[in-house]
Amino acid sequence: MDNLASQFPEYEAVMDLYGVGHVFGAQLIAEIGDVRRLKSAKSAVALAGIDPPPNQSGANDPKSRSISKRGSPALRKTLFQIMAVYIQHRPSDEPVYQFLDKKRAEGKPYRVYMIAAVHKFLRIYYARVMETIA
Repeated sequence: MDNLASQFPEYEAVMDLYGVGHVFGAQLIAEIGDVRRLKSAKSAVALAGIDPPPNQSGANDPKSRSISKRGSPALRKTLFQIMAVYIQHRPSDEPVYQFLDKKRAEGKPYRVYMIAAVHKFLRIYYARVMETIA
């Protein structure tokens, strides 16, 4: 997988991200695919299925909205595993970990701060890959 992924132009940018090794890098590249087809970082978040579901008036409670899960479950799993690396190693100089730690300090539940950190990670991923290939 790593040999195939290394042929893509975004490989170096993906490998430079904290918490991404050869396995996770190849999985991210495979699941996200060509980033140029996405309009923005929000599209990458929607591709992972961690965006909020559509807001329909009527029978919903605004306090209990979950993620849409319309995206790739394999991508969500890979992203959560990368966040586990952040939690395990606690890199204090990484912006994703700083954000995750801030949300934990605010008393947010596990899934809330993990999804928020994944969201931030995907925005950084999108920006760095677009810098590289553009």
